[in-house]
Amino acid sequence: MNSPKPSRAAQNRRKESSKRGLFLVGGLVGLALLAVAFVAGAQSNSGTSPSQALPSASAGDEAQPAAELARRVADDPTALGAVDAPVVLVEYADYRCPFCGVLSRETLPTLISEYVDSGQLRIEWRDNPIFGETSVLAAVAAHAAGEQGLFWEYNTAVYASAPETGHLEIDRDKVLDYARDIGVPDMAQFEADLANPALVQRVQINAQEAQQIGVTSVPSIVINDVAIAGAQPLQVFQDVIDEQLRLAAQ
Repeated sequence: MNSPKPSRAAQNRRKESSKRGLFLVGGLVGLALLAVAFVAGAQSNSGTSPSQALPSASAGDEAQPAAELARRVADDPTALGAVDAPVVLVEYADYRCPFCGVLSRETLPTLISEYVDSGQLRIEWRDNPIFGETSVLAAVAAHAAGEQGLFWEYNTAVYASAPETGHLEIDRDKVLDYARDIGVPDMAQFEADLANPALVQRVQINAQEAQQIGVTSVPSIVINDVAIAGAQPLQVFQDVIDEQLRLAAQ
């Protein structure tokens, strides 16, 4: 025997209930996404908001407040700009990331000339080697170059050779070649530093910080307390920096 067909009113009630369920699920998904600072990954910027306020870490984490991500350590070889600059840009990146290469080649030089050189902006680097052991090797190598005063030269050289798509291939011979190319004066010390536990620990600390605040893609940038996901157009960075400068001047 066929079950009696529900009345139109009953059907409508079911539809409304279904809609409410979808809205609830959608709301929960939205909250989950918002809980992660950089969920918009670097690989697809279309249709996403390029910047947002940086949230706190997940419940239970002992994360730094967003305003304290800037370390402002004097003579930090991995930082550019005045230690007391009103705006600090913190970049979380991987040397094998093609979009990090785009940011390095197409955006950072202009930000340096427009804001860093005038004392308005400080840039601080954070390793976030998410693409495996060779990403860690490249990160340690950059710090080894930094021990001889050439961190940013090494950083720039690696990204200058990065492909537009796909991941840069890195091995020990290649990191040595980068060091020679930029004129690292003591190559024996550079090679020894590739296994220096203190430099490995620096990379680990940076990666742990990235994980702690919810960084899920590279490049991910924090400008004061505003997060930017991906290699967004230069204008996006300029707009955020200009707004942060305006707020700092109040």
